[in-house]
This record gives sequence, C-alpha cells and structure tokens, in this order.
Amino acid sequence: MTATLLSIILAAIALVIGLIIGYVARKQVHENKLNQATGTADGIIETAKKEAASLKKEALIEAKEKGNQYRSQVEDELNQRRSEVSKSEHRLETREETLDRRDDTLDRKEQSLTDRDAALAQREENIKTQEEKLEHSAADAQAELERVAGLTQDDAKNEILDETRDQLTHERAVMIRDSQAEAKEHADKTAKQLVADAIQRSAADVVAETTVTVVNLPSDDMKGRIIGREGRNIRSLETLTGIDIIIDDTPEAVVLSGFDPIRREIARMALETLIQDGRIHPARIEEAVDKARKEMDDQIREIGEKAIFELGIHNMSPDLIKILGRLHFRTSYGQNVLDHSIQVAKLTAVMAAELGEDITMAKRAGLMHDIGKALDHEVDGSHVEIGTELARKYHEPKVVINTIASHHGDVEPESIIAVLVAAADAVSAARPGARSESLENYLHRLEKLESIANGFKGVDHSYAIQAGREIRVIVKPDQLSDDQAVIVAHDIKSQIERELEYPGHIKVTVIRETRTVEYAK
Repeated sequence: MTATLLSIILAAIALVIGLIIGYVARKQVHENKLNQATGTADGIIETAKKEAASLKKEALIEAKEKGNQYRSQVEDELNQRRSEVSKSEHRLETREETLDRRDDTLDRKEQSLTDRDAALAQREENIKTQEEKLEHSAADAQAELERVAGLTQDDAKNEILDETRDQLTHERAVMIRDSQAEAKEHADKTAKQLVADAIQRSAADVVAETTVTVVNLPSDDMKGRIIGREGRNIRSLETLTGIDIIIDDTPEAVVLSGFDPIRREIARMALETLIQDGRIHPARIEEAVDKARKEMDDQIREIGEKAIFELGIHNMSPDLIKILGRLHFRTSYGQNVLDHSIQVAKLTAVMAAELGEDITMAKRAGLMHDIGKALDHEVDGSHVEIGTELARKYHEPKVVINTIASHHGDVEPESIIAVLVAAADAVSAARPGARSESLENYLHRLEKLESIANGFKGVDHSYAIQAGREIRVIVKPDQLSDDQAVIVAHDIKSQIERELEYPGHIKVTVIRETRTVEYAK
C-alpha cells in the first residue's frame, strides 16, 4: 500500500515537472515568434513612414502648382473684367454726351415750334379778317349780279342744274358706250377664247330625258299576264311603284309613265324581272319590287362613285356620294342633271387651270352646284337652299357652299371659282339641244320679256324674237333722245338679268328713228 502510494506520488511529481518543462519550452518559442513579428512590424512602419513622407512631398508640390495655375486664371479673369468695365464706362460717357447734344437739339426745336405756333396764330387771325372781307365782297358781288342779270340765286341755281342734268345725261350715255366698248375690246376676245377652249376640251354628249320609259315584251300575250285577273297584277305594280303602267295597242311594248325617274326605273327593273321569270302574281310582284329597290340603291351609289372617280375627287361623305348618284335619275328641262353637273365640273376645271385657280376645288364645286335637285322632290325649298344645307351638313369647304348658294345669283360669289361655276352652268345649259322647255314656260318667258321692255317710259312697243334670244324695243323719238335710248337699253338689260332665268344670252336692241311724211296733192 505504501509502495503504491509512493509510486503515485512520484508519477504525479514527474507529471508536474514535465508540464513545467513543456510550459517553459513553449514560452521560449512564443517569445522568439513575438520578437520576429516585432521586427517585421518595425520594418513595415519604417517603410510606411518613408512612403508617407514621399507622398506628402509630392502632394505639396502638386498643390503649389495648382495654386499657381488658379492664381494665374483669376488674374486673367480680373484683367478681362477690368477691360470690359473700362469699355462700358467709355460707352456710358459717349452716350451721356449724345444725350446732352439731343437735349440741346430738342430745346432748340421746342423754341422753334413755339415761335411757329405764334406765327400761325397771327396768320390765322389775318385769314379770318380776309375771309370776313371776302364774304362782304361776295355778298355785294352777288347782289350786283342779281341786279344786272335780273335772276335771283335760286333761279340761277335751277337753270344751272337743268343744264348740268342734260350734260350728265349725255356724259352718262357716252360713258356707257365707252365702258361697253372698252370692256368688249379687252374682255370679249379672252373670255370667248377661254370658254371656247373649255367647251372644246370637255365636250360631252347631249342626252335628253323624258318622263316615260318603254319596256319591250317578248310577245303580246305577256300584256294579259301583266294585267292579271280583273287587273290585280297591274294594280299591284302601280301601287307598289307609284308609276302609271300604260298598256295600249303598241305591239310588244308597255309604257311606264311618271315624273319621278327613280320610281320609274324601279318599276322598269321589277317588270323586266317579272317578264324574264314568267311568274306574275301580287306576291311575286312585291318581291320583285323590293329586289329592284335594293338594286337601285346599289346602282345609285355606284353611279355616284363613278362620277367622283371620273373627276378625281376624293374625301367625300358616302351619304353625299349616294345623293350625288340620284342626280342621274333627275332631269331639268329634259337635261340629265348628273351629266350636266359633270360637264360643269369639267368646264370649270379648264377655266380654273387657265386662271391659276385650284383645279380640284373647281371640279368639286362644279359637280356639287346642283346637288339640291336630288332631293327637291322630297324636301321643301329651292334646290339652291337644299344644296347649301346639304353642303353645310356634310362639312364641305366654304368655297363649295358659297358656289351652291351663288350660282343663280341668290347671294354674291366670294371666290373666282364660284364665278366660273356660274359661267360654266350657263354654257352647259345653253348648248344647242341640251335643254328643252315646255310650251307654257316658253310662252311665259317671252311674255315676261316683252312686259319688262314695255314698262319703260318712252317705249312704243317691243318684240321678242329669235326664240327669246333677242328683244327689239321701238322707242318714241319725240320722248327719248339718242343718249337716253342708250340708257334705256342698259336699264332693260339690267332688269332682265334681275327678274328672268334663261339659258344663254338675250340681246337687247333699242331702235329710235324719226320719219317725216308729206303727201303731194
């Protein structure tokens, strides 16, 4: 037991001694490493101190250089500003000298104006004095003249007025003659050449329309089928289309009569469909008429599109194109209105090109000038009023609106194009064969023409000749002089232009002749 304990104690002592020896050895190693690290750190610090000193020296040198540069730049700017200030001071001194001289000049001018006002006041006073003397002298002279002449001032004034009136009548007649001659000399040749060239370059066929349409039949047996049992088929056709169907002795033909060309065309299309199909009864008639109406709408639109395509017009409302197509089925004095409008557009375009105006706008205005006639059977008002409202509704240009409103003289034209359209309208309407008039309208126009001429003082009688193209007026030679006859011709012409509508021109001829008759016995 004691031996064991002793062994343990010895072992413990050996362990402690070993630990002490190990600790001492490790401490020595750590001290060596620490000494090495301290030496390395000292070297790094020394190196860093040397580099810092070098960088500090370089930074100081660079700072001195930048300071010198900045100082130089500031000195340059100061010198430049001193120079500018010196120049500004010089300019101010010069301006002050100029203003001083102007002040002196204004003072002298003000003194001069003051002296002039005084002189003018004195002169005005002298003029008033002289006017008073002249008034007294004029009154004395007038009294002396009245005494010598034996006429009062009013009598002399009336005599002078009568003489002046006669002279003015003569001068007015001479001026009218000279103005007419000069206008014809300078304008006739150019205007005729321009219009003739326009007509030649836009020649169009003349087509006269009537109020009846003839439908050919394959045989006379078809007439009975069209009439139907107890006339029910023909009554259905007339009721649905609003057109009179005339079936007479004309072989293999039926006549459709009606004032509305669109309804007449619908009736023709429906009747031809029924004849081709062979089945004719009220139900089938109603189907054929409905189909014809739809086809007519498409045809009207295609006709309108064809017209604007032919003239090269774009950007037109589809509704307006359709209304334009309706003009194909509208006639005026037997003339197809759409063909007339296209011709007016072409004539206007040619004349506008010669005058340097907008050709496209000229075509548009010419084509649209009678657009109101497409609806004048359905809407109250003249075709001018209807056309103007249509153009405003569909936002047409102002030139087009004014052209529609002014082409019959209802308002004043506001553009050259409006004047050209009115001229082209008259040319198109006046072409031989372009229009036909009813006997009633023709006679009424001739009666009105003679009535206008006979209404003038000094006219004995008048005759409308050359189918209304000329009015010959015989005046009383004892009541009108030659000069007054010229004035009467001019006034008759003006009243005809205001009150009558007519194609082409009307020539006014005033005849004044003196006859002396003696009988030998």
